[in-house]
Amino acid sequence: MGQTLRLKVNGVERIDEVEPRLLLVYYLREVCGLTGTHVGCDTSQCGACTVLLAGAPVKSCNMLALQAEGASLTTIEGLAAPGELHPLQTAFWEQHGLQCGFCTPGFIMAATALLADNPDPSDEEIGRGLEGNLCRCTGYVNIRKAVKAAGEAVRAGAAAPMGG
Repeated sequence: MGQTLRLKVNGVERIDEVEPRLLLVYYLREVCGLTGTHVGCDTSQCGACTVLLAGAPVKSCNMLALQAEGASLTTIEGLAAPGELHPLQTAFWEQHGLQCGFCTPGFIMAATALLADNPDPSDEEIGRGLEGNLCRCTGYVNIRKAVKAAGEAVRAGAAAPMGG
């Protein structure tokens, strides 16, 4: 038997009937059709499923959809207007902060929250801000460069980090 879920996803009010056991990651992917949120490990270890819940990064594979009742969620698809890139997306591209790209949405969402709190993070602060996300392809050097570059762009007025 389904339950009614009311929330805002990427600025759009939604009302859906969901099974109580449905994980948020599957709600986003299967009900909302937002496949940028990836299912990686299903154990909240890799961070590929990271989204912003009221501006804070959460691992959507470790949360029931109904726990987001009344909340505002932002996924990778909601960071910028259609056809545009958020400064973090641009920075990941320009700084080669991705290889296969599977983990990239989760890193970008975690970094969005980090830069919203501190647009000029130190290398240590970047490390702490991204520690819940894993990449199997890179050595994290270019990911950190991308976060630094995006912070510079935000401070220069390119765009404010989103996440509410």
